Amino acid sequence: MLSRVADSIYWLNRYIERAENVARFVDVNLNLMLDLPPGMTQQWQPLVSITGDVELFKARYGEANAKNVIQFLTFEENYPNSIISCLQKARENARSIREIISSEMWEEVNSFYLMVKEASPGKPFDALPYFFNQVKMASHRFAGVMDATMTHNEGWHFGQMGRLLERADKTTRILDVKYFVLLPSAEWVGTPLDQIQWISLLKSASAYEMYRKCQHRITPTCVAEFLILNRQFPRSIYFCLWQAEQCLHEITSTPTGTWCNGAERSLGKLCSQLGYLTIEDVIQTGLHEFLDQMQSSINRVGKEIYTTFFAVDNC
Repeated sequence: MLSRVADSIYWLNRYIERAENVARFVDVNLNLMLDLPPGMTQQWQPLVSITGDVELFKARYGEANAKNVIQFLTFEENYPNSIISCLQKARENARSIREIISSEMWEEVNSFYLMVKEASPGKPFDALPYFFNQVKMASHRFAGVMDATMTHNEGWHFGQMGRLLERADKTTRILDVKYFVLLPSAEWVGTPLDQIQWISLLKSASAYEMYRKCQHRITPTCVAEFLILNRQFPRSIYFCLWQAEQCLHEITSTPTGTWCNGAERSLGKLCSQLGYLTIEDVIQTGLHEFLDQMQSSINRVGKEIYTTFFAVDNC
């Protein structure tokens, strides 16, 4: 497969998954704001801080209020990681490989982009949860159409790998929302408000019902363990990285447990570390510190994939 084609399929899926996860990201805060007690200040600045684009936001919007942050993360066409920008780039990648992907995949990408493009940036605040749900469902439809209409060859595995790596990264960031936003002081830990916020977090990751099937109580440790280390839940960090590793070995035909390039070595090392990790290890490290390290590790895997597969045509 040409590296150009592999690159486009990989990023087509990453961008669609990123759009969905930005919707989840904002939805976390929208849900949590509804549960704040009277008099508690709404916090939107941390959402910008977690993106790492604080300076860009300040230069264009200044104050981090609900209207500005939602506009920046959702409809800002000059911000490369906004929902509309991600879908625009996904659409361009899909256009460049029309002969490779199915016509149904192209139609889903195009419809998804137009749905967000036609949405009004001035949507009423109470209409936003429905809009973000539409974004999430459109992403699910694309994944289902791709799975059902595209041959499960190298291209499909590149697309899966892109989606899974993006999902793992965004799960770390959704968890980080809790660390940055939710507790203005330690006195809130263990209160009913704290529990409500963890429930909102699980729901925003579409994890609440599956969590309840294996855990009866909502505790920070159990929620973190479920979203980080669970081996069956499709949005947990471990599950995403393990599945991405399987896709990588399908592409290279290298036996699992061995490696022949930097991408396999980096991803295999990360999966092995997670496979032997316990939630006690995570807590001892510090949840925020662990998530920060995990984001850096996932970024390194992405760079190794680029060097191994996509930079070939540029040599």
